[in-house]
Amino acid sequence: MSSSSRRAARGFVVIPLAALLALACEHNDPTSPSALATITVTPNPQALAISAIQPFVATGRDADGDLVSITPTWSVVADGGAIDGSTGLFTAGTVTGTFENTVRATSGGISGFATVTVTAPGELVAISVTPNPGGAVIGATIQFNAAGEDATGAAVPISPAPTWSVVAGGGTINSSTGLFTAGMTPGTFVNTIRATSGGVSGFATATVTTTPPLGPTLGTAQTYGILAGSTVTCVTGGTINADVGVSPGSTTTGFPPCTITGATHLADAVAATAQDDLTTAYDALVALPCGTVVTPADLGGRTLPPGVYCAASSLAVTGTVTLDGQGDADALFVFQMGSTLTTGTTANIALINGAQAQNVWWQIGSSATLGTGTTFRGNILALQTITLNDNATMLGRALARNGAVSLGTNNTITLP
Repeated sequence: MSSSSRRAARGFVVIPLAALLALACEHNDPTSPSALATITVTPNPQALAISAIQPFVATGRDADGDLVSITPTWSVVADGGAIDGSTGLFTAGTVTGTFENTVRATSGGISGFATVTVTAPGELVAISVTPNPGGAVIGATIQFNAAGEDATGAAVPISPAPTWSVVAGGGTINSSTGLFTAGMTPGTFVNTIRATSGGVSGFATATVTTTPPLGPTLGTAQTYGILAGSTVTCVTGGTINADVGVSPGSTTTGFPPCTITGATHLADAVAATAQDDLTTAYDALVALPCGTVVTPADLGGRTLPPGVYCAASSLAVTGTVTLDGQGDADALFVFQMGSTLTTGTTANIALINGAQAQNVWWQIGSSATLGTGTTFRGNILALQTITLNDNATMLGRALARNGAVSLGTNNTITLP
């Protein structure tokens, strides 16, 4: 008997190696899809105004949580509107209310659901809380504010007035006013501030620190009274008691008759490094958590303690704003604004009780304009341009990352 006959007689079957490999791949192919186990429908829940249109999306997953491709059939099971059975495009109905699990996506025997709330235009559906995050030193206070929106995103009054509470630690809050007092434990308390009106709530995070935030380090930009991205211009009678630099631009206009007492660096390595250090300082200011939202966005007529103040867009100074150091020579004042800073004619940044101009910082999302005769104290770090009108003076710095610094007549800039 041949050897092959003997193997066959013993019950062995010879399978080629290639066939064995193919069988192994069939059973161990990591890319083979598993059976659909769940369907998730988003957004969920969703508030919509009457007749508003909202696309819904269905995501399928297997028992291991891996994605499974599906083409669901859509339907509405608890009223609230109508939906395209193949695309998931939902149109809210004319009856207001909350319709639990009304949007259904089905594939095979598996379904997922989403809840829809239909509201009348002008009805409160969302509350935003600012600042978010808000930061304070242990024992200090932060004023939180609430704003309402309807389902279209339009601003609406919050009625009844929101009730404030703390839900995840960090301190205490006045339930009527939203004034938060930081507790004794430092840390970041995510979504701990809650404002509630009816069944609608909004949240914000509070950051509690052991020491006041430190101002940024200017690095090599420290010696500059003016630093510009494009050019520096001066009409006449101006004096810069410090260095002047331009990078990546390379020009100054009006010097003389205007005067620079320090060094001038135009499009050289020194100016480029100073601009890099300015960018680092600017970003550090942006990163500081807001302590107080300025409302209305005009500082004129106020006396302010140390802190971080912010405005979503523009900030103005009409008349005099007084910064009170409260006896601390290191007291820090930071003003953050999303777009512009504008001071009025003869506006004044006044410092009392130990406050120092070197510790006052103005981070500006676009451009700053100092009105005629303004007496300005502090360091302006602007993303775009800085303009000093006639007879405006600065005890501080005019540092522009990308644009020009423009002086009129009889302007003076002195380092703090």
